[in-house]
Amino acid sequence: MPRSIWKGSISFGLVNIPVALYTAEKSDELSFNQLDKRDLNPVGYKRVNKKTDKEVPWSQIVRGYEVERGSYVVLTDQDLERANVEATQTIDIVGFVKGDQISPLFYERPYYLEPAKGGAKAYALLRETLKSTGMVGIASVVIRTRQHMAALLERDGVLVLDILRWAHEIRAARDLEVPDERAAHVSKKEIEMATQLVQGMVETWNPKKYKDTYAEDLMALIQRKVASGKTTEVDESEPARPKKGGVVVDLMPLLKKSLEQTNARRTQGRKPARRAYGASRRAEPRRRQAH
Repeated sequence: MPRSIWKGSISFGLVNIPVALYTAEKSDELSFNQLDKRDLNPVGYKRVNKKTDKEVPWSQIVRGYEVERGSYVVLTDQDLERANVEATQTIDIVGFVKGDQISPLFYERPYYLEPAKGGAKAYALLRETLKSTGMVGIASVVIRTRQHMAALLERDGVLVLDILRWAHEIRAARDLEVPDERAAHVSKKEIEMATQLVQGMVETWNPKKYKDTYAEDLMALIQRKVASGKTTEVDESEPARPKKGGVVVDLMPLLKKSLEQTNARRTQGRKPARRAYGASRRAEPRRRQAH
């Protein structure tokens, strides 16, 4: 586990639980260097003093709040913490709600919570209470320089703090042109067949089953270019795009065929003819770490 990014306590009524916060996500994105198209030399960026045009090292950069043009108040890390010590060191639970009442649209970023010294029993008490009741704690927390609303929940024996989006950060969907059932001419028979298709594809959730096949295919393309010596070629052609049309599609034949295929696979115990989503056709290529 990497170093904690925050240390403080959970305020749970009169109970304070000392905890450490760890990020629960890791980026596995393919990274690309930006190059000068003319000679393929890397393009770099510098932190430059706008008055002297000289580069400024990180050690000499401070935070400044502009109160009026050209006039700043400089703030240190200690200043940010002293502004409200309790807010910057406490996950303050303000209430509890049923977990299924929170729309997935609100969840933004998960963090793991680990009990600090002396907090094991209180940590376990809160964890087991959330687990048995199905409740989620709604909390206020300041991480770095920003206050967040967060959900405190139990997952696989660990307390998880999931940062939530504020209500004003969620765009309303009312302006989208989404057809209702009647306008789309969806029949009861079509719904019944689609329901059967869904039921025939029900499986146990296993996130490890799904792989980033696009990244795998992209790395394979890169490796083929390397093997053929095409390390400086730039293909600027755009991929073919599906043609748009206003043709009304009859869903019944598609649903019927999909349902027949699903039932046949379940009856015969065979795997799908095409590879399952995420299953690799090749060994996962080694990724080169971009600098």
